[in-house]
Amino acid sequence: MKRYLTHVLSIFLIVFSVSCRNNAPKETAESEKVEEEILKYGIKVNDFEVVEGTFPKNKNITEILLEAGLSGNSVRCITLNCDSVLDVRKIRAGNPITKLFNKTDSSLQYFIYEINPIEHVIFDVRDTTNIVFYKASKPVELREAKFYGEITSSLWNTFAEKGMSGALAMELSDMFAWSIDFFGLQQGDWFKVVYNEEIVDGTSVNLKGIQYAVFNHQGKDYYAIPFEGSNGKIEFFDEQGNGSKKAFLKAPLKFSRISSGFTSARKHPVLRIVRPHYGVDYAAPAGTPVMAIGHGVVVSKGYSGGAGNMVKIKHSNNYVSSYMHLSKFGSGIQPGSRVSQGQVIGYVGSSGLSTGPHLDFRIYQNGQPINPLKVVSPPSEPVAKSKMPQFVALRDSLVHVLAAIPNK
Repeated sequence: MKRYLTHVLSIFLIVFSVSCRNNAPKETAESEKVEEEILKYGIKVNDFEVVEGTFPKNKNITEILLEAGLSGNSVRCITLNCDSVLDVRKIRAGNPITKLFNKTDSSLQYFIYEINPIEHVIFDVRDTTNIVFYKASKPVELREAKFYGEITSSLWNTFAEKGMSGALAMELSDMFAWSIDFFGLQQGDWFKVVYNEEIVDGTSVNLKGIQYAVFNHQGKDYYAIPFEGSNGKIEFFDEQGNGSKKAFLKAPLKFSRISSGFTSARKHPVLRIVRPHYGVDYAAPAGTPVMAIGHGVVVSKGYSGGAGNMVKIKHSNNYVSSYMHLSKFGSGIQPGSRVSQGQVIGYVGSSGLSTGPHLDFRIYQNGQPINPLKVVSPPSEPVAKSKMPQFVALRDSLVHVLAAIPNK
């Protein structure tokens, strides 16, 4: 009997022990797991119902907020007072919006409108008696990037074919505007650029400018190396230390084509007679901005018969540039007014004797017409001799980086 009681007692102890183990808190990774915090626009969204979308066409912010459940008074408060952070008239359909709702009663807590991939406006409507709205920005990472391109038809098309920004193409053309005729690019010309891009949420959202580059045109390499100029600011220089900027731009407008060149015998498209054409015709859409090729003074402006609306600018060394067939003149352009290189002095048109929108561009020196495509323009100041050792060291390192960019 004693042995039997001992046996029963041992069974009871074993069962109790198992029961205790089964009911004890499970110290496992699962029990210790903490809910991961999810942030959007700096807001912890774990406790909200998140509804993402884009601002719809043919609707305004008043309609959107009313549909989300805000009262008319709350919406009126927002639209009347948010001008300091958001002009509601400039809201663009298609821009991302996010609504955060209370999971319990489905009331709107936050409304976010993205102005651009970096900036956004947050409307905090948790307390409808004290609505808060403010502009904020996402964290931005600046990253260096490299790009190789080969000309197939035009600089613009080369960038477009690669899905690259047209703004970057324009910046590249500006960098080499004094040394390369972008209307004379040939198939097989190529370039390599190193530029910065802004990264938001792992996606490239903006290009921050070309840092340095090389452009191979007709077999010759042209470099743009950044270095401190005589004015203390960063400028671009070629591999010899000569300034990239020159007295004259290579062309007075961007991204066009030459429809007629400099010649002593050309059949006039309107008069149908052969006579000299001492200029270069650039075919471009009406309204394309026309720029002064260099610093100077406006000597004439107005309508001039077959030349149509025309501007003439006098430059140093007895140069005069002429811009014809304009549709209208640039702001502030008057005889005697000073203009800067690159300043818009008019817009492409078809005034005067013309069969279509184009710019007839001419250059004279000492009263004699010269071919604009063959004008040799003196460079700006070179790198100071005292700084050449530093320039050479920088140049060699950047040229090495450019050479390492694959030709593909």
